[in-house]
Amino acid sequence: MTTPTTAPTPAPAADTLLRATDVTMRFGGLTAVRNVDLTVRTGEIVGLIGPNGAGKTTFFNCLTGLYTPTDGTISYRGTRLSRKPHLVTQAGIARTFQNIRLFANMTVLENVLVGRHTRTREGLWSALLRTPAFTRAEHHSTQRALELLDFTGLATKRDHLARNLPYGEQRKLEIARALASEPGLLLLDEPTAGMNPQETRATQQLVHAVRDRGTAVLVIEHDMRFVFSLCDRVAVLVQGRKLTEGTPRTVQADARVIAAYLGTTDAPTDAAGDAS
Repeated sequence: MTTPTTAPTPAPAADTLLRATDVTMRFGGLTAVRNVDLTVRTGEIVGLIGPNGAGKTTFFNCLTGLYTPTDGTISYRGTRLSRKPHLVTQAGIARTFQNIRLFANMTVLENVLVGRHTRTREGLWSALLRTPAFTRAEHHSTQRALELLDFTGLATKRDHLARNLPYGEQRKLEIARALASEPGLLLLDEPTAGMNPQETRATQQLVHAVRDRGTAVLVIEHDMRFVFSLCDRVAVLVQGRKLTEGTPRTVQADARVIAAYLGTTDAPTDAAGDAS
């Protein structure tokens, strides 16, 4: 097996949605992410893989404002991102989490409507007084939420409580809620965790459909078959550092990636990752 000898071609600025440069995250004496560079371009699906503890979720948390990186810069559409999660969402980045975080006692429709809050401009008084502007905004949000439920195959479950959905449909609902904020970039953290093969195939089809509607996707996943069949490009983290990046075919053939997953990597050992 051969190892790539050239770095990926940098994305042209006009095509780049997300650009992370030299991102480092330290927790006291522990370095979870070290000098990671990554770009996501318009219209592509990028995979982020690595063994447990590689720093993948920590990196996601840096991108979305849950953590403030110790060093490095993160920009979206050429503008440096705020370190506040709600402002990151307003800028155009939405995400899901490893563990399902739905509002269990709210309906499917209500959960998606929660995702619309960053795109509504009506304030408290407008809501209390039920002004015409508020009524129009509420109607638009409901219509948009219903469209997303139809898109994700959940239209017939609109009035069901989220807690009563099967596991795979709860994952779909999370994606629908994230899409309700109208992101240009969707971050998915292990979207197929715990799924059976049929649910995994359905998720792959949904992610491709999301991309086809104009939303780029960055995904963390442990299911290598899913990642390599889904993504246009794959980056590999090992012990907090980016080991390599390239097409799925190139990454699959990289001896360093194989060694990392077998536990025999000779990557630097002075960096450690999070629990994912």
